[in-house]
Amino acid sequence: MTGVGIDVELHSARPARNWKKARTTFLRGCYDPSETLADALGSLHYLGVPGRLTAVDIYGDTVMNQQEASVALTEVPGLKDRCADERQRSALDGLAAMLRECADTPGSYLWFAGD
Repeated sequence: MTGVGIDVELHSARPARNWKKARTTFLRGCYDPSETLADALGSLHYLGVPGRLTAVDIYGDTVMNQQEASVALTEVPGLKDRCADERQRSALDGLAAMLRECADTPGSYLWFAGD
């Protein structure tokens, strides 16, 4: 258990570093109040699983562009196989939907905001 949550936001352009200014490019978000997504990504990172998603900083901010999201989307099935439980697999399904939307939206970015 990581003790932190991670929020994922889809933006129409690279988001500003300032949260308030970033609202101008905000399209939609996926939030992790139960810390399940952070737990899944953190445990996979701890196990040494390679990939773009396990490189997400669950304690800081990570930004992915459209091309990176497309690559990360291909990692989801393999990561789901390594998850500890159904809650983590479900969290990765939600993340996959956000990655797919970013990959399909020209010029968009995903902002992973950790605690």
